[in-house]
Amino acid sequence: MTTTRMTRYDRTMLRVMNDPRGRQLRATAARRRSTVAAHVALTAAIVALLTHFCLSRAEPTWAAVAVVVLLLPWMVAQGLINSATRGLLELRERALDERQLAERSQVLARAHRATTVLLAVAVLGLFAAGTADGDALRTYAPPALAAGLVVHFLMPVWVAGLTAKDEPAEDEPATL
Repeated sequence: MTTTRMTRYDRTMLRVMNDPRGRQLRATAARRRSTVAAHVALTAAIVALLTHFCLSRAEPTWAAVAVVVLLLPWMVAQGLINSATRGLLELRERALDERQLAERSQVLARAHRATTVLLAVAVLGLFAAGTADGDALRTYAPPALAAGLVVHFLMPVWVAGLTAKDEPAEDEPATL
């Protein structure tokens, strides 16, 4: 940990992120991958519904209601990922040790590279759509920019969830 003193908030968040309850939900890499996959799917659904809500000329109130319904499982998945990473991205620097700070830097670098690739693919897709149909670029650019912003914001969480290490197994008592 750094030399800066931890505040009461830091100690509370550290305790919450290291809570042993729910350990079974994050114990294996397969469970963490399925949680991240569910989070990605829920995020995509929410972004698609919000895009429909904003761009639809019809009565899109059902889309807003669906977003509200999907937010609860999305928040649960977000909490499970944060718990699996032990708050790697949520805790302040002063609450992390040197190993966690190095791991955070690696996660952020990987997320940056992945987001760069996805944004390049999105730009190429928008250019291709623009050359095929002149109105397509005007139609698809705002949702693509919104999706790009969401991916940019959440990619570190997804990368951290996918690269989190398994917790050490409980030591069995030695038999003589």
